[in-house]
Amino acid sequence: MSTPGRAEPAAGQDYFNRRHPLHGLKARLATRARRRMYRRVLALARPDREARILDVGVTPDLGIAYSNFFERWYPYPGRLTVCSTEDCSALEHHFPGLRFRLIEGDRLPFKDREFDLAVSFAVLEHVGSTAHQRRFVAELARVAPAFVAYTPYRYFPVEMHTLLPLVHWLPTRWHRPLLRRLGLAFWAEESNLNLLSASEARALLPPFGSGAVRLLWTAGWPSNIELSWRATPDERPP
Repeated sequence: MSTPGRAEPAAGQDYFNRRHPLHGLKARLATRARRRMYRRVLALARPDREARILDVGVTPDLGIAYSNFFERWYPYPGRLTVCSTEDCSALEHHFPGLRFRLIEGDRLPFKDREFDLAVSFAVLEHVGSTAHQRRFVAELARVAPAFVAYTPYRYFPVEMHTLLPLVHWLPTRWHRPLLRRLGLAFWAEESNLNLLSASEARALLPPFGSGAVRLLWTAGWPSNIELSWRATPDERPP
């Protein structure tokens, strides 16, 4: 897991595609989807006000409505710890009581079971190969006895990073070269974008404890994959 948080944008890379003419529509749809994710996390995990929660893969961006949405909406920022491969220390000032840690190396910088719940939103698709994704999920299960994570569903008609329709449905050996030809070399790299199907996401869940995969829908199509997992009582990561 060489990149256990967001991938580092290349110099000048418009990571959120802000300049795209459809970005406003994307922002509205993404904010609605994240409202559903937020409600789902609270319904699944039922954290009380003392729960220690880790959010893996935050962003320094505060200008887009859906950025760091969990931190914006969760009523107890003093119980939140966030981490990223990017410097997001400014979030400590924006959300008083919140604690930030920088991810360096191939492990999350926390002890086993340091938290009651780990969450991650739109990060899993950015950590690289299937092996890196499996390690990322294992790290979530190591630092907390329960986690909820979301990643885009590969077979939503529009890929929300490139805002291109259907291209990502092609086999990987075809759609990555096509992205390069279209001037989207950053998103053509597996280390920056590796979309998942529901079955591929299910295969990433830890082999112990109890896990589930569910699809969230947007505009009549499945748009996001929800991975939820909980350890059985007294179970420790292997």
